[in-house]
Parts: sequence; structure tokens; C-alpha cells
Amino acid sequence: MSLPPTVTTQRLALVLITPDEAARMRAGERAATWHPDYPRRDDLAAAGMVRSDDPWGPRHIMRSFDDVVFGSVGFFGPPSPGPDQDPEVELGFGLVADARGRGVATEAVRGLLVHTDALGVRVRASVSPTNAASLRVLAKTGFTELRGSNEDGELVMARPVRPATGG
Repeated sequence: MSLPPTVTTQRLALVLITPDEAARMRAGERAATWHPDYPRRDDLAAAGMVRSDDPWGPRHIMRSFDDVVFGSVGFFGPPSPGPDQDPEVELGFGLVADARGRGVATEAVRGLLVHTDALGVRVRASVSPTNAASLRVLAKTGFTELRGSNEDGELVMARPVRPATGG
């Protein structure tokens, strides 16, 4: 089971963060194409999950028209058996403040879900019950199963695999 190193959508490129980039991010270095507010604290935490040759790791969210990176999206590692033993991954995403409210997070998540669906992998996410924006993204992208909450008080939601539709 594998994902492409770059996933493209109408407006975005979701590019795997390399181990070198992750090390530079954590060292406080910046790339010229990064938004002034990137990386955020959550992006740095995601950079800590980068593993060499892991297509299931975190990705930069980059605008296609100017290559500016302004957030991250990705999985917390490769699929593992879920509660019913079907393959499942956990998703995380976030944007710098001035990129929010434009449908970007929804577009990025949908871009990755096309690939997880094709591979038959279910996706789950944990979100603070007070994070209305992230809850909207999850609702718009089909996270319909509420599994309760985790040890941090976050809601745990899952999205069933959707079969590919012919066109």
C-alpha cells in the first residue's frame, strides 16, 4: 500500500516533507517559499513524525500558483488494523491563520482521501470539540463515525472507505 510522494488538487500540491526538511524545520531554519507564519507548532510536531521513504507521513500544503507553503496535512504513519481489523490511518491537518476559511483544508483532506479510498484504507481524526473549523472540515469530507473521545478529551471521528465511482 502506497501513496504518491505528491498529491495534487485543483489549487494545491501536497508534498511529502523530507527528513532533511524536517530537520531544518525543527532547527528553526526557513525556506524562501514558506509563509512567514509557517511552520506552526503543530507543523513542527508533524515534522517529528517524518521517516525516510514513508509515503504515509506529513506533507506540506503548497499553493500551486506560487509554491508558497502555508500548512501541513498527512498521516501519523502507515495503516494499521482498526477496531474491526480493517486498515486505518490517523489524519492531521492545519493551516496558518490567514489561509483559513477558504476551503483549503477541505481540499487538501479530500485530495488525500481519494488515495486512501483507492487503497481501501479507512481514515480517523482526533479534534478538540471546540475546534469548529476542523469539525466542519471533517463533516464536509465524510467523517460520520463518532468513536467517543481520547485521553486528551478530543473527539475521535472516522470516515468509512468510499468505493471509487466510475466516470
